[in-house]
Amino acid sequence: MSGTDGTGSAPELPGWQHVYSGKVRDLYVPAGGNDADRVLVVASDRISAYDHVLASTIPDKGRILTQLSLWWFDQLPEIPNHVISAAEGVPEAVAGRAMICRKLEMFPIECIARGYLTGSGLAEYAVSRTVCGLPLPDGLVDGSRLEPAVFTPSAKAEQGEHDENITYEATEKTVGAETAEQLRSLTLQIYTRAEAVARDRGIILADTKVEFGKDPATGAVTLGDEVLTPDSSRFWDAALYAPGKAQPSFDKQYVRDWLTSPASGWDRHSGAVPPALPADVVERTRERYVEAYERLTGEQFV
Repeated sequence: MSGTDGTGSAPELPGWQHVYSGKVRDLYVPAGGNDADRVLVVASDRISAYDHVLASTIPDKGRILTQLSLWWFDQLPEIPNHVISAAEGVPEAVAGRAMICRKLEMFPIECIARGYLTGSGLAEYAVSRTVCGLPLPDGLVDGSRLEPAVFTPSAKAEQGEHDENITYEATEKTVGAETAEQLRSLTLQIYTRAEAVARDRGIILADTKVEFGKDPATGAVTLGDEVLTPDSSRFWDAALYAPGKAQPSFDKQYVRDWLTSPASGWDRHSGAVPPALPADVVERTRERYVEAYERLTGEQFV
């Protein structure tokens, strides 16, 4: 990745040492050691689908994810988060798409709140009438609203593998009963607040994934990583919502649709690397990310 376009290897940044690259984000610690109390989190323009990081990038995606996360952190002042600064101290080469954050001891749990039945939850429901072991009523369809929203955790998988849906009891065994209850309570609190904010803007928040860690200095359970972006959440246009079918969403829909179409020539089950995206798919995907940002924040993306 260069300092501007998000491609290739992670950039060299003065005063920072690169230590990790995920599907989208690159992680740095202050140069001179890994034991500092802060990290630099840089969002690239990379995009992943079906457990592959694609060769193509989505222009401005890293800035959109970072700026939208920062906006949501501001909407959730009652939830401790890891951000120290998104301006002072951030290297100029990654300005706008990076945050200096407190270094957390992350919990190995993906915390998911579902307010609507779709995706992997729908697939489990079709077999067992449950989601992560939670029994649900008969007669639900793709897009059915779940009232109240449910906490459906998953265990973090290695990069390139699927996260595994787990029961609440398994979460308790992994992190302890007290922490599990904190994770569930905070996740549902975030979803409830964000669902109301999004609905006021004509957008349905179907589900969202958040991650937490323990602040070593205070011991507090703290919200980390990104929050309520199109990469971590399903946002639907409320005006187009119709249960019983897949809903148009503000995320990677165009990418997934093209990759699984005959036009791509790619078999997702073959293990082969996906092909590069056509320019029109890249542009339409960028437009959806921008639209999500502008409709949620009420601000123009520049």
